[in-house]
Amino acid sequence: MKIMLLTAATGGGHIRAANAIEQYIRENTRWEVENVDCLKAVGRLLDKTVCDSYLFMAKKAPMLFGRLYKRTNKQNVISHLVPKLSGLFSNLLYPTIESSRPDVIITTHPFATEMVAALKSDRLVSAPLICIITDYGAHRAYIADEVDSYVVASDDMVPELMEFGVPKKKINPFGIPVHGVFFDRQDQGMLLRQLDLDPELPTLLFMAGSFGVSNIIKLYRDLAETNVKMQIIVITGRNQKLFEAFEKEIGQNPPIPTRLFYFTDEVEKYMHAADLLVTKPGGLTVSEALACNLPMAVFDAIPGQEEDNANFLKTHDMCVRIEKDGNFAKEISQLLQEKKHLQAMRENCAGFDKSQSMPNMLELINRLVPMEVEA
Repeated sequence: MKIMLLTAATGGGHIRAANAIEQYIRENTRWEVENVDCLKAVGRLLDKTVCDSYLFMAKKAPMLFGRLYKRTNKQNVISHLVPKLSGLFSNLLYPTIESSRPDVIITTHPFATEMVAALKSDRLVSAPLICIITDYGAHRAYIADEVDSYVVASDDMVPELMEFGVPKKKINPFGIPVHGVFFDRQDQGMLLRQLDLDPELPTLLFMAGSFGVSNIIKLYRDLAETNVKMQIIVITGRNQKLFEAFEKEIGQNPPIPTRLFYFTDEVEKYMHAADLLVTKPGGLTVSEALACNLPMAVFDAIPGQEEDNANFLKTHDMCVRIEKDGNFAKEISQLLQEKKHLQAMRENCAGFDKSQSMPNMLELINRLVPMEVEA
């Protein structure tokens, strides 16, 4: 069995999902797996244009991004234009697929889905196509008749896809794929002691890399001015400017017990140590937190897919939403004091159990291409 994963780097979530699938397949089967960035395979110019445009709009013009997201999610000229453009580039992706000759193609990005669907429509590709939707709301860009099976985040998305004309038998609410380490329970007290933090204090985890420096520093100061005892873990990712700003803010005597980290490949450790995650609601970050049974306070959601993710969490009482004009420090400090509500949110996260997402996906692959899974 040979599996081809096709993804793209417009945001890290699509890549993280593909990497999680690749690792699981390599560790649990003898199948071959190839992980390809479809935009890079098509050409550096297209990759740079698409990725830079996405980052610019998401950070500098989020309202415009949100309007485009909604417009392309309805039947209109724009929504029909996007698949046609992807179809034009599909011929540039074809040599990559043809040289690999995969038995199954798995996509974690709508552009990849559209390109493979176009090649299947032209009968240039015959391998079954599995599309992973990496957010908690459906979007028309993922939808194509040539997709053989969809893997979606939750049962809530089944009727959404059916409204787009996808047959129910094609929709599998397995959950967004995440690395298995997020499901591995760790002792919270032990983790906090390792960080030289107090196991008796409520712990906030700030996944702050994509926040604006002034915004997140103000939130930190506002929390420091409350009378609620807490401790904070801050991860800035590769945001050097934010890391340096926090270093300066914390200084020698931090107003709140704080542990500051730059980039880490052990995010799961800090999620398991925390009582509440403060984050932007990206699809993979949300899924990783849910796997850790970690409630969220979602902030600064980009209109579009992040809005969908935040609405899903709020509907199922797994997060609080902090609006831009809201009192962040007051809402967070109140939640930390409402221990029963915070525990109920954690139990709701635990009840959303998608730990079998990967095994279910292997079963799906075997149904589409019947071959024996070799242990």
